[in-house]
Amino acid sequence: MKKSILSAVMMMLAASLVAQHKYEVAVTTFEFADRNGQHLMLDRYTSSSTEGVRPCMIFVFGGGFAGGERNHEMYIPYYDFLAGNGIDVVAIDYRLGLKDVEADAVGDVKAMIGIMKNAVDMAVEDLYSATLFVLDHAAEWQIDPHCIMISGSSAGAITVLQAENGICNSTAAASVLPSGFRYAGVVSCAGAIFSTSGKPRWDKSPSPILLFHGNADSNVPYKKASLMGVGYYGSEIIARQLDKLSSPYYFYSAQCVDHSLAVTPLEDQLDLILQFINEYVFSNRRLRITADVESIGGCRCKTHFSIKDYLRTNYAH
Repeated sequence: MKKSILSAVMMMLAASLVAQHKYEVAVTTFEFADRNGQHLMLDRYTSSSTEGVRPCMIFVFGGGFAGGERNHEMYIPYYDFLAGNGIDVVAIDYRLGLKDVEADAVGDVKAMIGIMKNAVDMAVEDLYSATLFVLDHAAEWQIDPHCIMISGSSAGAITVLQAENGICNSTAAASVLPSGFRYAGVVSCAGAIFSTSGKPRWDKSPSPILLFHGNADSNVPYKKASLMGVGYYGSEIIARQLDKLSSPYYFYSAQCVDHSLAVTPLEDQLDLILQFINEYVFSNRRLRITADVESIGGCRCKTHFSIKDYLRTNYAH
């Protein structure tokens, strides 16, 4: 499906206006949860150029559930861009369930699957807690509670996809959110969903999802990395499921691109992200778009990985 010429022109005009007008982005920090003495913080980014009630994007950083920082310099341009376009940003901490994983555990696939599930569950729990904190402060912060979006990079992308899937399936973890609450949209940069029973199920159709993924990604599976139906199911499988659900999505599928798509869209695909938000979230357009990106004459690459390959790439020291 081709993008409309009108949408492209509007995006160019919006980008031009942002470039022409100077604005300042203010950052304020809050503690949103205390997990057994671990203080989880969030940074709120707001622009001096916006007034009135605004949408909000909650961002979850990457790092393999073992590291990473909410205020890493590589994410700041993304925060500033969204804030400058009238979207408040809330960048959050979460507990790192794989931070202290033992090196010898990496070779034990079954043990690592259990450890991974726990890490994902904790991250999702913390994202839900941060969401509640934003909802509790929505009136004070002038945030539209019906227009809270989530985005993430790598482990953060896994977290936001898992959180959306949990809401659709009415999981126990999602029950902490207000009845009827839905995220307005999801932006996933090299993410996947963890499942213990084969391909993820969707009891309800999810909110609009923007998926970025390269098929040569050895950190987070483009398709799947599972053992007897337990493991990660990536963007390619998620997109096909969304097709069957007639659920709106945009899948940016890059051939022979590695895990760099966990970060590069936050640098060079900002206009596409904003277009997704404008069309899928603000205008409620029910589109299903797959953009197959391939370098002409590009080199060959490995695109098939075992679950052990993913473990070694992420956690072997």
